[in-house]
Amino acid sequence: MGAGDHTRVGTEHQEHELRFAVLGPVRAWRGDKPIGMGSPQQKALLAALLLRGGHTATAEELIDAIWGEEPPEQAKAALRTYASRIRKALGADADLLVSESGGYAVRTGPDAALDVETAHELAVRAEKAASGGDRNQARELYTAALAQWDGEPLAHIPGPFAEHQRVRLEEWRLSLLELRLDLDLQVGCHAETVSELTALTAAHPLRERLRELLMLALYRSGRQAEALAVYADTRRLLADELGVDPRPELTELRQRILEADDELAYQTDTRSPSQATSVTRPAQLPATVADFTGRTSFVAELGDQLAQAEGTVMAVSAVAGIGGVGKTTLAIHVAHAAADRFPDGQLYVDLQGAGASPADPEAVLGSFLRALGVADSAIPSGIQDRAALFRSLLAGRRVLALLDNARDAAQVRPLLPGTAGCAALVTSRVRMVDLAGAHLVDLDVMSPEEAIALFTRIVGEERVLSEREAAMDVVAACGFLPLAIRIAAARLSARRTWTVATLAAKLGDERRRLDELQAGDQAVKATFELGYGQLDREQARAFRLLGLAEGPDISLDAAAALLDRTPEDTEDVLESLVDTSLLESAAPRRYRFHDLVRLFARACAERDEQPPSECEAALGRLLDFYLATARNVHALERPEERLVDHLEPTEGDGLSFTGQTAAIDWLFAESACFLACARQLGHGNTLRRAVDLLMAAGALGESGANIRQYEQAAQALKEAAHADGNGYAEARARSVLTGLHLTTGNFAEADEEARVAGALGAGEGDPISSSYALNDRGIVANYQGRHLDAKHYLGQALEAFRAQENQIAEASALCNLSRASTELGETAEAISLAEQALTIHSRLGVSMRRATTLYALGIALVNAERLTEAEQHFGEALDIFQHSRQRLWEGMAYFRLGEVQLAGEQPAQAAVLAEQAIAILRSVGGPWRRANALTLLGRALEAIGQHRRAQACWREALEQYENLRTPEAATVRELLAAKAAA
Repeated sequence: MGAGDHTRVGTEHQEHELRFAVLGPVRAWRGDKPIGMGSPQQKALLAALLLRGGHTATAEELIDAIWGEEPPEQAKAALRTYASRIRKALGADADLLVSESGGYAVRTGPDAALDVETAHELAVRAEKAASGGDRNQARELYTAALAQWDGEPLAHIPGPFAEHQRVRLEEWRLSLLELRLDLDLQVGCHAETVSELTALTAAHPLRERLRELLMLALYRSGRQAEALAVYADTRRLLADELGVDPRPELTELRQRILEADDELAYQTDTRSPSQATSVTRPAQLPATVADFTGRTSFVAELGDQLAQAEGTVMAVSAVAGIGGVGKTTLAIHVAHAAADRFPDGQLYVDLQGAGASPADPEAVLGSFLRALGVADSAIPSGIQDRAALFRSLLAGRRVLALLDNARDAAQVRPLLPGTAGCAALVTSRVRMVDLAGAHLVDLDVMSPEEAIALFTRIVGEERVLSEREAAMDVVAACGFLPLAIRIAAARLSARRTWTVATLAAKLGDERRRLDELQAGDQAVKATFELGYGQLDREQARAFRLLGLAEGPDISLDAAAALLDRTPEDTEDVLESLVDTSLLESAAPRRYRFHDLVRLFARACAERDEQPPSECEAALGRLLDFYLATARNVHALERPEERLVDHLEPTEGDGLSFTGQTAAIDWLFAESACFLACARQLGHGNTLRRAVDLLMAAGALGESGANIRQYEQAAQALKEAAHADGNGYAEARARSVLTGLHLTTGNFAEADEEARVAGALGAGEGDPISSSYALNDRGIVANYQGRHLDAKHYLGQALEAFRAQENQIAEASALCNLSRASTELGETAEAISLAEQALTIHSRLGVSMRRATTLYALGIALVNAERLTEAEQHFGEALDIFQHSRQRLWEGMAYFRLGEVQLAGEQPAQAAVLAEQAIAILRSVGGPWRRANALTLLGRALEAIGQHRRAQACWREALEQYENLRTPEAATVRELLAAKAAA
């Protein structure tokens, strides 16, 4: 749990109205709703006050904390502004920030929580529990305290105070972590702790306490040599880095390990010599593959689990994964590596769980008993008696059983040794959540690096190095699935005349890919077919239909719509598919296919779905769900805009939301999925619904979320509509593209799309595309400096929106008219128009649209030289943009605030704000807006004497302006020329 979680773990479950977090990004919430805390400097002020425990900080102390030795000239005024904005953000809780004795303090009190205080409270309770001997409770409390951290403390907060606190809080976290790890070792969790300590010592190599704990964990895990090697490495590192010897505690621990000090061990082997020997020692493990590659973390994890069998427990690990992911190969490799730990033998059986005739546990037990030296005549009948004899024979012995390809936990249970010192390693396509005491491992596909390494080892380094890009295409087409990679590599090795590119081209055809991935008796399709054949009717139907949907994954609600089932029934069947490893759980209530499994599912749908029209109907239900839900989001964000009244009807109602935050969360989280769905279904009788889905999701454009995928979908639908002669759909697709071009600063393209959209929309009688085109052309004209043209288009748009009673769009047109009037020097009219728009938004209570109006009003106020008011409006707009995750306008708000600071002769502050704008606008907004921000930064830097940096900014801006052929290029050339002349 991070600092942003809603409950305080380990303390009384008290709901706090207001919560603050500094053990990560500086944030605040009221209930479940985040509170925008403004700029990094405002957050720096808030953090400095929160970390003083309610004590007052003077203005001088706060200035030093935020700016250090180089504060701006108006630092005290800036502090007052920041404090005022924080109070405004806190709303009803504004009185928590108090002013006294020329300084400030935050008094959180009983109705507000701070994650640092929560962590401290938990740590104190943990210390008391440890002192009282309750080590398990202490571990839980330390774990809960550590969970308050949510990344780097005070992330992205400027100033020396924040830097000092980051160091202090990180040191405190490591101290708590060492205490918890010490408790882990005290309760016997040696093997589990090794991997965590190994990573920590790599991250903090000079921290000797971590090294000491790692040595102890390794020694208690039976890895004495590795423990001593840690000491040798520590001694060498300290000598090289600091010229000192290890501390006495570390040296003493090394000596005790060398002497095998009995008191050092947590548990010792109590078996007698007679018990540790065996007349019959089976060695049934299959040969490991010579080209075993990668899987380092899984090998270490399973090895650590097997090492636990050296104590007084029987270790069981169950590896689950999709067919072909390499479960058997991994298990055999690990078993061979651990064979020395099991001197009394290794048993192996293929339980054939993926086939139609899984092995009978009773017959397997008979085979095991014979391998252990039991004569046929002495083997009892009946599974219970055989299992009892099996366990009796293994009592006091060290035997490893590799139970490969199990069907389910019921097949495995009778085959478990069940006695201390033994271990079982199970592989299965099913996650054995009902196998008590088992350590579950989900084996995923290989990483790209591992996949290339395996492909290279089989094909040969010379062939791969000369065509590395094609080789990456091959392993990517294989979905990084080891079986698929082995088959593809084997085919290439057997055909010396093929290039790697030849194979990549063959695998590039998705419809033929599964057929290409077979060699000899190995075939990916056949492997998947085994799992598919075990599904019941409802599982098989869900598997087939889910495979039809494009997108990276699918939510539970979307899957329920696709399958035409309730969410509860859908979750049951999808979770059962996850347990079979044919489907993956991407996150709670989200599911996805491996790429090759998706292709197989689609092939099954084409082959088995009856009637065939059910495939088309299922996708239609999915599109309806996305459109209906996006419509509900749009209605919440812009309640008085009439777009929703002009969208294609849907059979379902979609999801409903209690507030804008939840609605926007859904829009962003689902964008990749519904954009893929719109593009997939952009044809025939689903074309209009697909286009309207893009229209309803317009908030994505200004946020920068999936903007490239959004544009590709709109372009594809435009082309499909044009080819189909569907002017209505084409007009709306062009309207979407217009908005995207405006976002990215491609104004000529935006104007052309709007022109055609307006003509088509008028011809089709569509009031949406025709009136929006007028507004968009007015926006373009403003950006291109054609302000009289802008007023012409926007006046027509305003009339159309008022005729439609579309008040949100009316306010938008008023804002754009305000911009045109500002540029024409009609300042009073510009302010009046923006205020009219603000009145509309205030009446409707639409916060996001209100922000754009505040932004427009701020521009008009700057022109009227009313800088203080403009700054307030831009600051309020910035908070709303941040809360609504509108990245484009967040960046532009920083830009406008920078302009205000520069106009107010505060160039240092202007430079900071311009840099914040550039950081955002490099990823969204296009080159024109970036160039504007770079020009502003150059002016600010020039004003504070940083001439070289200023010229570098201007040169970069000039390059972008000239590429765009914009008039601003001449202005920047003048700046550079003036500087050169000086």
